[in-house]
Amino acid sequence: MSSPAPKSLILNLMRAAEGRPVTAADAVTSAALFGIRENSVRVTLVRLAAAGMIESAGRGTYKLGPQAAELAQDLSGWRHREERVTDWSGAWIMVSTGALGRSDRVALRRRDRALALLGFKALDSGLYVRPDNIKGHTATVRERLHRLGLERAAPVFNATDLDAELDARARTLWQGQALTQGYVQTRQKLEQWLSRWHELELDVAARECYLLGNEAIRQLIFDPLLPDPLVDMQARRDFTQCVLAFDQTGHEIWRKLLPSMSL
Repeated sequence: MSSPAPKSLILNLMRAAEGRPVTAADAVTSAALFGIRENSVRVTLVRLAAAGMIESAGRGTYKLGPQAAELAQDLSGWRHREERVTDWSGAWIMVSTGALGRSDRVALRRRDRALALLGFKALDSGLYVRPDNIKGHTATVRERLHRLGLERAAPVFNATDLDAELDARARTLWQGQALTQGYVQTRQKLEQWLSRWHELELDVAARECYLLGNEAIRQLIFDPLLPDPLVDMQARRDFTQCVLAFDQTGHEIWRKLLPSMSL
Protein backbone atom coordinates (compact mmCIF):
# COMPACT_ATOMS: atom_id res chain seq x y z
CA MET A 1 0.00 0.00 0.00
CA SER A 2 1.45 3.34 -1.03
CA SER A 3 1.23 6.52 1.04
CA PRO A 4 -1.63 8.87 0.17
CA ALA A 5 -1.17 12.06 -1.81
CA PRO A 6 -1.66 15.23 0.28
CA LYS A 7 -4.87 16.03 -1.62
CA SER A 8 -6.56 12.69 -0.95
CA LEU A 9 -5.44 12.64 2.69
CA ILE A 10 -6.84 16.13 3.37
CA LEU A 11 -10.15 15.42 1.64
CA ASN A 12 -10.51 12.11 3.48
CA LEU A 13 -9.89 13.86 6.80
CA MET A 14 -12.61 16.37 6.02
CA ARG A 15 -15.05 13.67 4.94
CA ALA A 16 -14.36 11.81 8.18
CA ALA A 17 -14.99 15.00 10.16
CA GLU A 18 -18.56 15.02 8.73
CA GLY A 19 -18.96 18.78 8.53
CA ARG A 20 -16.82 19.72 11.52
CA PRO A 21 -13.89 22.03 10.73
CA VAL A 22 -10.41 20.56 10.34
CA THR A 23 -7.45 22.67 11.41
CA ALA A 24 -4.37 23.10 9.27
CA ALA A 25 -2.38 21.84 12.26
CA ASP A 26 -4.36 18.59 12.31
CA ALA A 27 -3.76 18.16 8.59
CA VAL A 28 -0.02 18.70 9.13
CA THR A 29 0.07 16.19 12.01
CA SER A 30 -1.80 13.60 9.92
CA ALA A 31 0.41 14.10 6.88
CA ALA A 32 3.58 13.70 8.95
CA LEU A 33 2.57 10.07 9.61
CA PHE A 34 3.10 9.40 5.91
CA GLY A 35 6.27 11.45 5.48
CA ILE A 36 4.44 14.37 3.84
CA ARG A 37 6.07 17.70 4.62
CA GLU A 38 4.24 20.63 6.18
CA ASN A 39 4.91 22.85 3.18
CA SER A 40 3.24 20.32 0.86
CA VAL A 41 0.17 20.26 3.10
CA ARG A 42 -0.16 24.05 3.20
CA VAL A 43 0.32 24.37 -0.56
CA THR A 44 -2.33 21.69 -1.09
CA LEU A 45 -4.76 23.48 1.23
CA VAL A 46 -4.37 26.67 -0.81
CA ARG A 47 -4.89 24.83 -4.10
CA LEU A 48 -7.95 22.95 -2.84
CA ALA A 49 -9.46 26.20 -1.60
CA ALA A 50 -8.81 27.88 -4.95
CA ALA A 51 -10.56 24.98 -6.71
CA GLY A 52 -13.61 25.20 -4.44
CA MET A 53 -12.94 21.76 -2.97
CA ILE A 54 -12.50 23.20 0.54
CA GLU A 55 -13.28 26.54 2.12
CA SER A 56 -12.27 28.49 5.20
CA ALA A 57 -14.24 27.76 8.36
CA GLY A 58 -12.36 30.31 10.47
CA ARG A 59 -8.78 31.18 11.20
CA GLY A 60 -6.60 28.20 10.27
CA THR A 61 -9.58 25.85 9.84
CA TYR A 62 -11.26 24.36 6.79
CA LYS A 63 -14.28 22.34 5.72
CA LEU A 64 -15.38 20.76 2.45
CA GLY A 65 -16.39 23.26 -0.21
CA PRO A 66 -19.28 23.06 -2.67
CA GLN A 67 -17.22 21.26 -5.31
CA ALA A 68 -16.58 18.32 -2.96
CA ALA A 69 -19.44 18.30 -0.44
CA GLU A 70 -22.08 16.71 -2.68
CA LEU A 71 -19.81 13.89 -3.81
CA ALA A 72 -18.63 13.39 -0.23
CA GLN A 73 -22.23 13.02 0.90
CA ASP A 74 -22.83 10.34 -1.70
CA LEU A 75 -19.59 8.51 -0.90
CA SER A 76 -20.33 8.55 2.83
CA GLY A 77 -23.33 6.33 2.10
CA TRP A 78 -21.04 3.29 1.81
CA ARG A 79 -22.15 2.22 5.29
CA HIS A 80 -25.71 1.72 4.04
CA ARG A 81 -25.10 0.55 0.45
CA GLU A 82 -26.33 -2.97 1.11
CA GLU A 83 -29.73 -1.52 2.04
CA ARG A 84 -30.12 -0.29 -1.55
CA VAL A 85 -30.26 -3.81 -2.98
CA THR A 86 -33.46 -5.64 -3.87
CA ASP A 87 -34.25 -8.96 -5.57
CA TRP A 88 -33.17 -9.30 -9.18
CA SER A 89 -35.72 -10.32 -11.81
CA GLY A 90 -33.09 -10.72 -14.52
CA ALA A 91 -33.80 -7.27 -16.02
CA TRP A 92 -31.06 -4.74 -16.78
CA ILE A 93 -30.62 -0.97 -16.57
CA MET A 94 -28.98 0.53 -19.66
CA VAL A 95 -27.28 3.87 -20.31
CA SER A 96 -26.60 5.07 -23.85
CA THR A 97 -23.76 7.58 -24.21
CA GLY A 98 -23.21 7.24 -27.96
CA ALA A 99 -24.72 10.64 -28.78
CA LEU A 100 -22.73 12.48 -26.09
CA GLY A 101 -19.59 14.41 -26.89
CA ARG A 102 -16.11 13.33 -25.81
CA SER A 103 -14.20 16.58 -26.28
CA ASP A 104 -15.07 18.05 -22.87
CA ARG A 105 -12.62 16.25 -20.58
CA VAL A 106 -14.27 17.46 -17.38
CA ALA A 107 -17.70 16.24 -18.51
CA LEU A 108 -16.20 12.95 -19.68
CA ARG A 109 -14.45 12.42 -16.34
CA ARG A 110 -17.67 13.13 -14.42
CA ARG A 111 -19.61 10.77 -16.70
CA ASP A 112 -17.11 7.94 -16.30
CA ARG A 113 -17.04 8.43 -12.52
CA ALA A 114 -20.84 8.35 -12.28
CA LEU A 115 -21.07 5.15 -14.31
CA ALA A 116 -18.30 3.51 -12.27
CA LEU A 117 -19.83 4.46 -8.92
CA LEU A 118 -23.15 2.94 -9.98
CA GLY A 119 -21.54 -0.28 -11.14
CA PHE A 120 -22.09 0.06 -14.90
CA LYS A 121 -19.95 -1.81 -17.42
CA ALA A 122 -19.65 -1.33 -21.17
CA LEU A 123 -21.75 -3.90 -23.03
CA ASP A 124 -21.01 -2.29 -26.38
CA SER A 125 -19.57 0.96 -27.67
CA GLY A 126 -21.53 3.76 -25.98
CA LEU A 127 -23.84 1.30 -24.18
CA TYR A 128 -23.48 0.57 -20.47
CA VAL A 129 -25.36 -1.95 -18.35
CA ARG A 130 -25.95 -3.09 -14.78
CA PRO A 131 -28.45 -5.51 -13.19
CA ASP A 132 -31.76 -3.89 -12.23
CA ASN A 133 -31.50 -4.88 -8.56
CA ILE A 134 -31.40 -1.44 -6.90
CA LYS A 135 -34.40 -0.28 -4.88
CA GLY A 136 -36.37 2.28 -6.88
CA HIS A 137 -35.02 0.65 -10.04
CA THR A 138 -34.38 2.78 -13.13
CA ALA A 139 -35.78 6.04 -11.73
CA THR A 140 -33.53 5.92 -8.64
CA VAL A 141 -30.45 4.92 -10.62
CA ARG A 142 -31.11 7.65 -13.20
CA GLU A 143 -31.40 10.31 -10.49
CA ARG A 144 -28.14 9.23 -8.82
CA LEU A 145 -26.32 9.13 -12.16
CA HIS A 146 -27.41 12.70 -12.88
CA ARG A 147 -26.42 13.85 -9.42
CA LEU A 148 -22.98 12.32 -9.82
CA GLY A 149 -22.34 13.93 -13.18
CA LEU A 150 -23.94 11.99 -16.06
CA GLU A 151 -25.38 14.36 -18.65
CA ARG A 152 -29.18 14.46 -18.66
CA ALA A 153 -29.15 13.95 -22.42
CA ALA A 154 -28.02 10.35 -21.90
CA PRO A 155 -30.96 7.89 -22.10
CA VAL A 156 -31.25 5.66 -19.00
CA PHE A 157 -33.73 2.84 -19.52
CA ASN A 158 -34.82 -0.65 -18.50
CA ALA A 159 -34.20 -3.72 -20.66
CA THR A 160 -36.07 -6.95 -20.01
CA ASP A 161 -35.74 -8.95 -23.21
CA LEU A 162 -32.09 -9.31 -24.18
CA ASP A 163 -31.41 -12.23 -26.46
CA ALA A 164 -29.74 -15.20 -24.78
CA GLU A 165 -26.26 -14.50 -26.17
CA LEU A 166 -26.26 -10.83 -25.14
CA ASP A 167 -27.68 -11.63 -21.70
CA ALA A 168 -25.00 -14.26 -21.15
CA ARG A 169 -22.29 -11.77 -22.17
CA ALA A 170 -23.67 -9.11 -19.82
CA ARG A 171 -23.46 -11.54 -16.91
CA THR A 172 -19.69 -11.98 -17.41
CA LEU A 173 -18.74 -8.28 -17.43
CA TRP A 174 -17.97 -7.95 -13.70
CA GLN A 175 -15.91 -11.08 -13.02
CA GLY A 176 -18.07 -12.01 -10.06
CA GLN A 177 -15.75 -14.75 -8.79
CA ALA A 178 -12.91 -12.24 -8.47
CA LEU A 179 -15.21 -9.84 -6.63
CA THR A 180 -16.19 -12.56 -4.17
CA GLN A 181 -12.55 -13.50 -3.59
CA GLY A 182 -11.82 -9.83 -2.98
CA TYR A 183 -14.47 -9.65 -0.26
CA VAL A 184 -13.01 -12.67 1.51
CA GLN A 185 -9.35 -11.68 1.18
CA THR A 186 -9.79 -8.08 2.33
CA ARG A 187 -12.01 -9.17 5.23
CA GLN A 188 -9.33 -11.61 6.39
CA LYS A 189 -6.70 -8.87 6.16
CA LEU A 190 -8.82 -6.50 8.27
CA GLU A 191 -9.65 -9.17 10.85
CA GLN A 192 -5.99 -10.07 11.26
CA TRP A 193 -5.09 -6.42 11.83
CA LEU A 194 -7.92 -5.91 14.34
CA SER A 195 -6.59 -8.85 16.35
CA ARG A 196 -3.16 -7.23 16.85
CA TRP A 197 -3.52 -3.45 16.65
CA HIS A 198 -3.35 -3.03 20.43
CA GLU A 199 0.30 -4.08 20.23
CA LEU A 200 1.17 -1.13 17.95
CA GLU A 201 2.34 2.38 18.80
CA LEU A 202 -0.39 4.97 18.25
CA ASP A 203 1.22 6.59 15.21
CA VAL A 204 1.84 3.19 13.59
CA ALA A 205 -1.74 2.08 14.30
CA ALA A 206 -3.14 5.34 12.87
CA ARG A 207 -1.06 5.05 9.71
CA GLU A 208 -1.83 1.38 9.10
CA CYS A 209 -5.56 1.64 9.81
CA TYR A 210 -5.84 4.64 7.48
CA LEU A 211 -4.21 2.76 4.61
CA LEU A 212 -6.10 -0.50 5.20
CA GLY A 213 -9.42 1.23 5.87
CA ASN A 214 -9.13 3.53 2.88
CA GLU A 215 -8.49 0.55 0.60
CA ALA A 216 -11.44 -1.40 2.02
CA ILE A 217 -13.88 1.52 1.91
CA ARG A 218 -12.86 2.28 -1.67
CA GLN A 219 -13.55 -1.38 -2.49
CA LEU A 220 -17.08 -0.97 -1.11
CA ILE A 221 -17.71 2.41 -2.73
CA PHE A 222 -16.89 1.05 -6.18
CA ASP A 223 -18.53 -2.32 -5.63
CA PRO A 224 -21.22 -2.83 -8.29
CA LEU A 225 -23.70 -4.34 -5.79
CA LEU A 226 -24.36 -7.34 -7.97
CA PRO A 227 -27.11 -9.84 -7.14
CA ASP A 228 -26.87 -13.58 -6.71
CA PRO A 229 -25.88 -15.53 -8.80
CA LEU A 230 -23.45 -13.01 -10.32
CA VAL A 231 -21.65 -12.67 -6.99
CA ASP A 232 -21.80 -14.20 -3.49
CA MET A 233 -24.00 -11.64 -1.72
CA GLN A 234 -23.43 -13.17 1.73
CA ALA A 235 -19.67 -12.79 1.32
CA ARG A 236 -20.26 -9.12 0.47
CA ARG A 237 -22.48 -8.63 3.53
CA ASP A 238 -19.87 -10.24 5.79
CA PHE A 239 -17.19 -8.01 4.26
CA THR A 240 -19.33 -4.91 4.80
CA GLN A 241 -19.86 -5.75 8.47
CA CYS A 242 -16.13 -6.24 8.91
CA VAL A 243 -15.37 -2.86 7.32
CA LEU A 244 -17.91 -1.19 9.62
CA ALA A 245 -16.17 -2.66 12.67
CA PHE A 246 -12.77 -1.68 11.30
CA ASP A 247 -13.96 1.86 10.60
CA GLN A 248 -15.21 2.24 14.18
CA THR A 249 -11.84 1.13 15.53
CA GLY A 250 -10.08 3.48 13.12
CA HIS A 251 -12.11 6.43 14.38
CA GLU A 252 -11.19 5.55 17.97
CA ILE A 253 -7.50 5.48 17.07
CA TRP A 254 -7.60 8.77 15.20
CA ARG A 255 -9.54 10.44 18.03
CA LYS A 256 -6.58 9.64 20.27
CA LEU A 257 -4.18 11.06 17.69
CA LEU A 258 -6.24 14.19 16.95
CA PRO A 259 -8.44 14.92 19.98
CA SER A 260 -9.50 18.29 18.55
CA MET A 261 -11.25 16.64 15.60
CA SER A 262 -13.60 14.39 17.60
CA LEU A 263 -13.85 12.01 14.65
